[in-house]
Amino acid sequence: LSADLRCTWKRHIAEQLKHRDRVQRHAFEEIIHQYNRLLEKSDLQAVLSERYQTDKYDVQRGHEPSSGSDSSRGDALQQEMAQMRIRHQEELTELHKKRGELAQSVIELNNQIQQKDKEIQSNEAKSPRWSLTSETSDLELSCFLFQDLERANQTLKDEYDALQITFSALEEKLRRTTEDNQELVSRWMAEKAQEANRLNAENEKDSRRRQAKLQKELADAAKEPLPIDPQTVMFFLSRRRTANSFSTSPENTEAPTGVCAEVRVPSTALHVFDAHDGEVNAVRFSPGSRLLATGGMDRKVKLWEVVSGRCEPKGALTGSNAGITSIEFDSAGSYLLAASNDFASRIWTVDDYRLRHTLTGHSGKVLSARFLLDNARIVSGSYDRTLKLWDLRSKVCMKTVFAGSSCNDIVCTEQCVMSGHFDKKVRFWDIRAESIVRELELLGKVTSLDLNHDRTELLTCSRDDLVKIIDLRTNAVRQTFSAQGFKCGADWTRVAFSPDGSYVAGGSADGTLYVWNVLTGKVDRTLDKNHSSAINSVSWSPSGAFVVSVEKGSKAVLWSDM
Repeated sequence: LSADLRCTWKRHIAEQLKHRDRVQRHAFEEIIHQYNRLLEKSDLQAVLSERYQTDKYDVQRGHEPSSGSDSSRGDALQQEMAQMRIRHQEELTELHKKRGELAQSVIELNNQIQQKDKEIQSNEAKSPRWSLTSETSDLELSCFLFQDLERANQTLKDEYDALQITFSALEEKLRRTTEDNQELVSRWMAEKAQEANRLNAENEKDSRRRQAKLQKELADAAKEPLPIDPQTVMFFLSRRRTANSFSTSPENTEAPTGVCAEVRVPSTALHVFDAHDGEVNAVRFSPGSRLLATGGMDRKVKLWEVVSGRCEPKGALTGSNAGITSIEFDSAGSYLLAASNDFASRIWTVDDYRLRHTLTGHSGKVLSARFLLDNARIVSGSYDRTLKLWDLRSKVCMKTVFAGSSCNDIVCTEQCVMSGHFDKKVRFWDIRAESIVRELELLGKVTSLDLNHDRTELLTCSRDDLVKIIDLRTNAVRQTFSAQGFKCGADWTRVAFSPDGSYVAGGSADGTLYVWNVLTGKVDRTLDKNHSSAINSVSWSPSGAFVVSVEKGSKAVLWSDM
């Protein structure tokens, strides 16, 4: 770079000198031209004078022997020659005069040139060469940088064009892939529908065959005396002893089965305990008793009894191969139904903790399972977008319905199944026809469903952080609950009606329990500082005296107004 700079400096000085030469030569060019002409005339005069002298000498020598008659002509000639010489002398004098003037002009111009040179040297002394060199270097460096930027800009432009072409190709590929995906989804849904129809047809055939067999057995049994089953007798006797002992216990303040005392809004955490080894997903009180069950990711269902304001462990139900997602007691509290992440639902007897049934057939996690009112059938909803109706007597799937979206929760009335789905819809199914009666779309993924005591109102919770009550007689949203700070923490966050339907309880993502008054639509109580993570589920006791909440951690909290 230094060698280039030196060459550039020399080239710049040479150009400056050439420029000065052109400017100054133009000023002296006319003077030099006139001076040269004077020199030429002077030389010519000298030649003419010499020639005239020679002619004069020749004339004088030639006229010496001439006669006196020619003397007058010679005198005239001499006079003419003298006049010519005088004229030439005057011209020569004039030329010498002009020559002197031109010489004086040359001297003055030389003085001016010297003065200009001194000024240039002075200016150069005032402005050192290195500053000019520095400026030139900066300009050249700027030129180099500009050229580099131009090259970089061109490179970026080329890359942009290449990326634009690639983007267009990928966009076209995405469009084709989307079309192929839509076609595959359509085909898959059609195949699912065909499979569901095939399974329904097979189940219908099995049902007719079982009915025929049952009618035949009934006809045969009618001809024989009715035997007494000792196990059935022992079962009813044990149930009577349990009911009697429970009703006479001095610590029991719960109302009898089917009777709800005045609901008390919880205000105090009576007992905080570790329910499971890991996340607790579900909690449910048994109807008409202080017995409650919790289900967690440790693959266990644990039974607890509320005694003197504490939850005492009663036992654990095992057999699941994955985490428990929902829990349900039958109407008598004799059986417990649990859905699991291992694609199955299981039923245990509460008295002896024995696993009675394992219902498999879903191809995804079973997120909810509920008893129908006759306790002889159950409905399960799965992540595989299907609902299945099971007959507990034959232990087979009677119907499979393709819902089109993952099912997060289920509730049942006498003739209708209501399911909440990932696609923000609540679907109503006719049990007799196994078909969708209607759909209701909410503003977020449906996480929870619950019914009030007379099954006329449906409580929903969704990921838009709203809790709503739907009037099943008008199929319209009757009331909407929300609160500052309330946030739905998961796709399976459960909320619950109080036993008399006058309050709604639900847990937030920050571990706060909210209780709304249905009559006023406002938050009646906010309970915090006991859960360390999001609340997954809540359950009211049948008497309305207690509320239990479970969280994403391992804790459960028993609440009351004491």
